[in-house]
Amino acid sequence: MSRLRISLALLSLLSRAFVLSACGSSDDSTTAAGPATASTCTPKKLDTQTPGMLTVATDNPAYPPYFVDNDPTNGKGFESAVAYAIADQLGYQKADVKWVREPFNSSFAPGPKGFDFDVNQISITPARSKEVDFSPTYYTANQAVLALKGTDAAKAKSLADLKSAKIGVQITSTSLDAVNQVIQPDQDPQVFNDSNDVVTALKQGQVDAIVVDLPTAFILNATEVDNGIIVGQFPAPEGDQWGALLAKDSPLTPCISRAVTDLQNSGELNMLNQRWISQVGDAPVLR
Repeated sequence: MSRLRISLALLSLLSRAFVLSACGSSDDSTTAAGPATASTCTPKKLDTQTPGMLTVATDNPAYPPYFVDNDPTNGKGFESAVAYAIADQLGYQKADVKWVREPFNSSFAPGPKGFDFDVNQISITPARSKEVDFSPTYYTANQAVLALKGTDAAKAKSLADLKSAKIGVQITSTSLDAVNQVIQPDQDPQVFNDSNDVVTALKQGQVDAIVVDLPTAFILNATEVDNGIIVGQFPAPEGDQWGALLAKDSPLTPCISRAVTDLQNSGELNMLNQRWISQVGDAPVLR
């Protein structure tokens, strides 16, 4: 799930590829005081990290189209905008939102959290859901294969054509799961600690191709990988659905879930999707 710096002007040149999912599967919301309602989900009643404030986490650096200028506080980029929209649903002003940095790999580790919720392209999986809570889905993404032009991997027309390729992915990502379960390459994929290392491995020829989420693939190809080509896209095994992450059994989960559901039902999530990440291009489907 890489996230690379790109200008808003360049984003506007990329063509449409993503489809926003319907809300995912969090429990219909109840709090300790009863149902999560407009009257119970208010800054005065929510048990947040700092009373009257909402603490939101994401990784550092934070890349477009999810964040802009590595500054989550500016409200620019899809996930920054989603976080502020959730806050607004709960009655928080922009000044009441505090951002903290949380590495991707540690966000879904068990244990207490130093944030109220985290937005960082974190896929909802059964294993992660045993350790943390998730809101309903606010986005669903396909996976994509990125290779260098002229290589055997770049010529692949099907998933079977990639079985002999050496594939690079970020550790603990759903891209890794997708490679192992869908492509099933002959050799184990090469795993890297972060997205920058994945891209460097491709550029230096350590791997034949990399797998990332689809919008990231278009951004990488446009800004970071010279002579790159998006070989194609394919769905993750159980759908790559992203949700706001909270501590396990957080008292905030019902209200955050209600806010995401309301944003979906009102069409605001779709509007944010259209503004920030719909215009990312098209790619053939690999089967």
